[in-house]
Amino acid sequence: MQVLFGVIYHFIGGFASGSFYIPYKKVRDWSWESYWIVGGLFSWLLAPFIAAYLTVPNFMDIIRNTDSTTLFWTYVLGVLWGIGGLTFGLTMRYLGMSLGMAIVLGFCSAFGALIPPIYRDLFTDDTKGTFSSMLGSTGGQIVLLGVAVCLAGIYICGKAGVMKENELSDAEKKESVKEFDFWKGIIVATISGVLSACFNFGIEAGKVMAEAALVNGSNPLFQNNVIFVPLLWGGLTTNFIWCMILNTRNRTFGDYTNAKAPLKTNYMFSAIAGTTWFLQFFFYGMGESKLGNGASSWILHMACIIIVSNVWGIYFKEWKGVSSITYRTIILGIATVILSVFIVGIGNYW
Repeated sequence: MQVLFGVIYHFIGGFASGSFYIPYKKVRDWSWESYWIVGGLFSWLLAPFIAAYLTVPNFMDIIRNTDSTTLFWTYVLGVLWGIGGLTFGLTMRYLGMSLGMAIVLGFCSAFGALIPPIYRDLFTDDTKGTFSSMLGSTGGQIVLLGVAVCLAGIYICGKAGVMKENELSDAEKKESVKEFDFWKGIIVATISGVLSACFNFGIEAGKVMAEAALVNGSNPLFQNNVIFVPLLWGGLTTNFIWCMILNTRNRTFGDYTNAKAPLKTNYMFSAIAGTTWFLQFFFYGMGESKLGNGASSWILHMACIIIVSNVWGIYFKEWKGVSSITYRTIILGIATVILSVFIVGIGNYW
């Protein structure tokens, strides 16, 4: 049951992450940087603070009493993750939801799932959750097989994207993704995927805060919520600075008070998008409390996001006009990722 609930929580988090960008499509007459940072204030500042306040007793005392070195690295990893999150938004602009998320999360899955266990092997005295312990156990080997299958599914999704690029005209590609640019999207997706994995490293760096939350009487399901506060401060820093630079460069500061734009609905949809984005890690923390912060939790989270985002991509007709073989390829990629989720779940149960 613990594994089952862990998978369910990860799927809910994946659904939130795979769906969060949809409300942004309802924003009108605002530049990208304007709605991105408005949503970001909810994602990285307000929602994490409220979640920690509601679920972790005296969470600010825990943060204040945490060793400065721990806070520093948690924050710095948040800054690096913030660059990944920033380029993630650009990836959605250039590649669309299905292809963009598949490529970003391919890199993110590999780095985020495997580097923490390798780190524990090389730099800690831990014997649980290490890469060597995974290699030496049947369950760990099955989890690693699930990681490999997930990466294979992501490769297939990427292959479908290349096929789409070769088949459609520029006008057809931009009919569903207005700013479609395959090669520019590949560059930012690669940067995003590698740096987005720093979120998982940040959770690892701030683990002492989660342990303190448990001592304070926090429900184990919500122990990571205190880590998210300083970790997402780092993400906010990166994104705020860049969006302010773009507001200045593009002269779009007027967006926030532009009477010609539907301000109420713009703020509302940006707030919904930002809050929905945070819910992915709220439920990730719950799933991680059931499965542990290893390859299994991270790969399940990434896989669920890929599944949901690709379904949305099909729903919004991002693959409209492609050949039947290309359409079957993206379906095969999604199915392979779904298979990897079951394999990882079996590995955890074992």
